[in-house]
Amino acid sequence: MEFCPNCGKVLSPSKKEGQVVLICRKCGYAKPLETQLQIISKSSGKREKSDVVVVGENSNEKVLPTTSDVICPECGHNEAYWWTVQTRSADEPMTQFFRCVRCNHTWREYA
Repeated sequence: MEFCPNCGKVLSPSKKEGQVVLICRKCGYAKPLETQLQIISKSSGKREKSDVVVVGENSNEKVLPTTSDVICPECGHNEAYWWTVQTRSADEPMTQFFRCVRCNHTWREYA
């Protein structure tokens, strides 16, 4: 994530003249990217506006945090990626999801 040097707002990826650039939507500052990214547009039937997904060169790279405090129920490995999601009402604890680093098995634990 990069910020505009003029006004401090977040720079958003956009296509300009066939290249992907980062543009400030407030003041119009534009910065070309050092490495070109591929922009994939996908639209859902619910909205008229399309969502923009930016895919880099290493899109298979895992960016989730890992923990060694859990054991995979499938293969017994003790390292997993983890993330939390508020799946129930706001006054209840978040649900913690894990994905095994070795076998990619995903499971959840309720707090």
